Amino acid sequence: MKILLTTGIYPPAIGGPALYVKNLEEVWRKEGHKVRVLYYELEKKLPTGIRHLLFFFRTILVLPRVDFVLALDTFSVGLPATLAARLFGKKIMIRTGGDFLWEGYIERTNDLVLLKDFYGTRRDRFSLKEKIIFKLTKWTLQNTSAVVFSTSWQRGIFKEAYELSDARLFIIENYYGPKVAGMLPTRKNFIAATRSLKWKNVALLEKAFEKAKETNPELILDLEEKCHEDFMQEIKSAYAVILVSLGDISPNMVLEALRFNKPVILTKETGLFEKLKDAVTFVDPEDSAAITEAILSLCDKETYEEAVRKAESFWFVHDWKEISEEYIALANTL
Repeated sequence: MKILLTTGIYPPAIGGPALYVKNLEEVWRKEGHKVRVLYYELEKKLPTGIRHLLFFFRTILVLPRVDFVLALDTFSVGLPATLAARLFGKKIMIRTGGDFLWEGYIERTNDLVLLKDFYGTRRDRFSLKEKIIFKLTKWTLQNTSAVVFSTSWQRGIFKEAYELSDARLFIIENYYGPKVAGMLPTRKNFIAATRSLKWKNVALLEKAFEKAKETNPELILDLEEKCHEDFMQEIKSAYAVILVSLGDISPNMVLEALRFNKPVILTKETGLFEKLKDAVTFVDPEDSAAITEAILSLCDKETYEEAVRKAESFWFVHDWKEISEEYIALANTL
C-alpha cells in the first residue's frame, strides 16, 4: 500500500510520537509498502493557524499518490491532514496520543485538573483560542475515517466530550516489548525523566520526594530528559521508575521499565490501570503523602523484592509488526 504518515515530531527529535512513527515506517518499508512521512519543519516557527495552513498545502501535494493517511495527533497534523483527505476522498486514521487541549489549558492556567474531569468541569473556563481548538478538534474527530486509541480509558473520555460514534472508534494498543536483562541497582535512584510540563505533576512529585528523603537521605530523583537510547540505559540499572501525572494515557516509560523488571510507581489516572493492576504500585497523583509513602515502601527490602516479582510477572508483548498489521487491517475495512 501507499501510506502517508503525518506527525508533529520525527527523529532525531525526542518523544513518543517520533519513535512511534519511525518504527511504523521501518516495519512497513520492510514489508514492501511505500511510505511517505510528513512532519513539522518550518511549521514549528509559525503561529497556530498559519502552521496548519502550510501543513495542509504540503499534505495536498502528496495525497494523490497515497492509499491512506495515518495522522499522529488530533490537532497539529490531524486537523490539516483530515481536511486534505476529505477534499481528495482519501481514507484517514487519527491516532490520538495525548490530549493537546487539556495539556495546553493546564500550561496556560496552572489549574491542575485531572484529565478525566477536564471536559466535564472546565469547558466554561476555556479561552477563545481553546474554544476554537475544541470546535476544530471535534470537527476533525467527527470527520476522520477512524479514530485510533491506545486505551479504552481515553476512548471513553473522547467519545463523551466530542460526541463520537462508536462505529469509527478503534483500539490499537501501545508497543509492549519483550523482556530485557536488567542490572542490579547500586543506588536508590528513581527515574522520573519527563518533559517540563505542568500536567506531568513534577512539582508535587519533588515535594513528596523531599519528604521521603527526610526519612531516607539515600534516595535520588532523576528528572533529566534523555534520548531514547540513553534513557533505556538509565532504566536498565535503575532502582525504580515513578510517574505521577494528572493523566497519562499509555506511558512508554512505564512499559519500558517493566521490560527490565523494574518496580514502578504509577499514577492511577492512566489508561493502563486494568492492564497493569498486578504489575505496578498505583498512587493518587493529588495525594503527596501517599506518593511519599509509596516511595519509602520501596526502601524496605521485602517490599522491594515483591515489587520486582510483580514486574517480572508482566509478560504481555505487542510488537511493531503486530501494530502495523492492525493498522493495515483497519485501513482495508474503511
